[in-house]
Order: sequence, then C-alpha cells, then structure tokens
Amino acid sequence: MTHVLDGNAVGDRIRGELADCIDELAAEGVTPGLATVLMSDDPASETYVSMKARACEEVGIEGIHHEVDPDAPAEELFETVDRLNDDPAVHGILVQMPVPDHVDKRRVLRSIDPGKDVDGFHPENVGRLVAGHPRFKPCTPHGVQLLLEAADVDTEGKDAVVVGRSDIVGKPMANLLIQKGPGGNATTTICHSRTDDLGAKTREADVVIAAAGYPELIDGSMIGEGAVVIDVGVNRVEADTEKGYELVGDVEFESAKEKASVITPVPGGVGPMTITMLLYNTVKAAALREGVAVSLPGEGRPVEP
Repeated sequence: MTHVLDGNAVGDRIRGELADCIDELAAEGVTPGLATVLMSDDPASETYVSMKARACEEVGIEGIHHEVDPDAPAEELFETVDRLNDDPAVHGILVQMPVPDHVDKRRVLRSIDPGKDVDGFHPENVGRLVAGHPRFKPCTPHGVQLLLEAADVDTEGKDAVVVGRSDIVGKPMANLLIQKGPGGNATTTICHSRTDDLGAKTREADVVIAAAGYPELIDGSMIGEGAVVIDVGVNRVEADTEKGYELVGDVEFESAKEKASVITPVPGGVGPMTITMLLYNTVKAAALREGVAVSLPGEGRPVEP
C-alpha cells in the first residue's frame, strides 16, 4: 500500500512545535519578527506574501510588511532592506521574488544581512550549507527532509536522484542529501533538462525528488518498484474546471503511485512545508540573534547562539 504523504498534517505538527519555541522566546522577552518586502504587482506574489503573513500570525511571529512601487528606482528597495537590516525588531527578511527587471536579483540576495536571510540564499549561507555547517537551510529542501523523516525514510546509503538544478531547490536539495548526518548520507545524482535518458536514471533511484518545473515530466514507467517519490513541482495546466486550470506536479501522480512506496501529492505535499520552514528559520534567527537556546523540531539538540 502506497503511503501518500500529507504535507498539511506534517506542517501543522511542526508549527505546533514552533509555537512552543516561540513561547520559550517570549519567556525571555523576545518576539520573532519577519519582514516581507514586495516590489511587484503580480497577484501570485501578493498572495504568497499574504499567506506568509497569516502563517506568522497563527504561530505568534510578528509580521512586518513593506511594499515598494515596482516602478521605483532600485535604490528604494535596497534602502528598505538596509533599514530592516538595522532594525532590532526584525529577525528575518524576505524579499518576495521576482523583482522588476531593473533590479539586480543577485544584489538583492547579497544586500540582506546573512543573519536575517531566512530564505538561505545569501552567498555566505549557501557557502555554509555546502561546507556542511548551515545557518539556515533553504525552506523547500529542508521541508522535504522533514517530510522524509515523517515517513520514516532513512536516506543513508540510498541512491537519490534530484531532477532539477535551480538555486532554490535542486542544488540545495542535493547538498542536503550528501551531508553527513540524519537526512543525508545519500549517493546523489542531479539530473536536468539536458540529461540523456532521464528515465534510466530515475528508475535506478531509491529516492526521486522532482523539481524541474515541467508538468508531469516523470510517470510511473520512470519509477522503480518501491521508490520514494517527492514531487516539488507546482504547474498550472489548462483543464475543464471552474477556474479553467488545475495544478499538477512534475510527476504524473496516478501512474507513479502504482510503483512508489511513498509519494507526495500536488497540491498538499511539499507546498505546505515551504512556509512552515520559513517560520522555522525565523524562529531560529531570533534565537541566534537574541542569545536564547530553543529546541527546534528535527534538531538533535537545542539551537544555541
């Protein structure tokens, strides 16, 4: 019987544990603060930011939102980030992507204080992750790790294939899987759009993590019997529904489910974990900055400054 992983249930459990950590911080007079910065009029970006604000409110994190006119000079965004870097009430900063074309995305990532970079994308934090001493793990890959843990999937010694090489998911996911320690120790292959005979690679894998951004790229014929399949993709495709579309993953769910021992659905799998891990990183940032030891979910010992 295939285990369909419920990301909402796992995320809710972790948020409950984070609420306990926030109570520990409150006892020391600390309220974690997450600042979101939006320089876009894209409806999807506005929705993502509002979802993050609601999630903060639910667990007791102070949400601080700033909007910058998309037509404003780039310096206006960087001045906003500088003010947030200097604000002691702000422990985490998230600049919602994408930013307008006249803004250098790489400079945006570099402008955030690494100690407040709760996305984990600042070059310093990327380097720490690769070196095996992460300050903040990027939210989606870390969420995948905790989903695997919730399903009692031990990656040690397993063959893992990550399909996708983005800076947001593919690369950090592969780096987490090869690290020494729980959730790592896997023999990991990264595949992508130019991989020759992708199915030959995925069929040999014990764990397949699909994060390429192509609708239903991987079907059951490309999955080995009993493999663990984690679908990170969220793709909007035309459909005969009230909205005129439906959301599908990078995996063709029904055929892959016939082969997999564990699989995540889309929606309701990895997606709920991403915002949960953003909250996690914000709580961790507050604990580190304020010098308060807390016991975060999934950590073997209290996080200490």
